[in-house]
Amino acid sequence: MPVHYEPNAHGVDHVVLITLDRPEAKNACDLEHFHQLANAWKRFAADDDAWVAIITGVGRAFMAGADLKTYVPEITALAKRIEAGDVSTVNGYSLSDGTDAVLRNSKLYKPIIAAINGPCVAGGMELLGGVDIRVASEHATFGVLEPARGLFAGGGTTVRLPRQLPFAQAMEFLLCADQVDAARALAMGLVNKVVPEEALLDEAFDYAARITRNAPLAVRATKRSALQGLGMDLREAYRNESRISKEIFATEDAREGPRAFAEKRQPRWTGR
Repeated sequence: MPVHYEPNAHGVDHVVLITLDRPEAKNACDLEHFHQLANAWKRFAADDDAWVAIITGVGRAFMAGADLKTYVPEITALAKRIEAGDVSTVNGYSLSDGTDAVLRNSKLYKPIIAAINGPCVAGGMELLGGVDIRVASEHATFGVLEPARGLFAGGGTTVRLPRQLPFAQAMEFLLCADQVDAARALAMGLVNKVVPEEALLDEAFDYAARITRNAPLAVRATKRSALQGLGMDLREAYRNESRISKEIFATEDAREGPRAFAEKRQPRWTGR
């Protein structure tokens, strides 16, 4: 399958590795690949044993977005068939597969780490906007290239990027349609770290291991509060934070953490 889903990847408990495997097209996605990636996120969301996901690509490309040779005619034909049949899917495909694949409007509050192994452009940048921690190889590049092709980045980038970077940096990405190298992306704050290619996955798994040492419900609640708060005014965000806090303090893990600390041992999280 062009999109691989590997639970407990590299022998690390609770970590899923999702890999885009279409190197001949720089991991660009057509209708089928977007569908598979959307389903991978749904599987991750539903898997209680999966606490953190890492996403990467095969070869020397992360994701080059939609395959312009095939995706536009495919999605146009799908839209006509759905409209003509007054249905939401055709042969399992949905019009939302593309946006679901790049985590637009996602309510997935489990942490996601990107291991960016090469060009991350167009839809790759859309996907990156839905990821929490980003590790890039030294030869990775980044760009919102749609304006240079007369297109529009409608998978979340124009909304998320100005919220994730300083405004002027975000607008440079969005308006100039330049490709930016890894060092510049790090300086702009788009990625957390730049490492040699051979260290990329090790670094991503190190982040994942640091996260999985923590209580999974508390981690998800923290991400939920942060993301939901971005869409609220300050007063409502504080109220939302208080509601989530009460939920977590009522869990078994909230009792286990202080108990383990007092007993000078590692906590045994149950996710309850």
